[in-house]
Amino acid sequence: MDQFGSSLERLTRAYEADPEKRRDLSQDIHFQLWRSFQRYDGRCSLRTWVYRIAHHVGASHVLRERRIFSSLVTLEELETFPDKAEGPEAANQRVNLDRLAALIQRLKPLDRQVIVCYLEELDAASIGEITGLSPGNVAIRIHRIKNVLAKRFHEGNNYAS
Repeated sequence: MDQFGSSLERLTRAYEADPEKRRDLSQDIHFQLWRSFQRYDGRCSLRTWVYRIAHHVGASHVLRERRIFSSLVTLEELETFPDKAEGPEAANQRVNLDRLAALIQRLKPLDRQVIVCYLEELDAASIGEITGLSPGNVAIRIHRIKNVLAKRFHEGNNYAS
């Protein structure tokens, strides 16, 4: 957890907006990692294995929530760490990060999984191992997701003017 804790926290933020449910999801991820660690056989890197389990638990969480509420989780504003920097630049950066997080939360679980792994700087081969997609398919999805996110993000800036 020392090595992957902050990455797992960002992952849970991508899967769940509600702080209480996010804590539960984080606990579920940690529990599943602990429970399945005996089965880790070294065929992939430890990082890839951790992400594979975490994303599986996150995707299961989204599907479970969808069944409960018959739609994806609500798009509540994400909690973020308090920004120690003050001023309009820090506020603008937080708003932009919140907007981007909300856009990512709207993605279907597989696309969300791909872009979160990409943002965690995993390569296409590792993302493919986690998701079951080919590295080529991962690269194409990343390109498409980035384009859609950029377009939606900039459209939001135009509406604010």
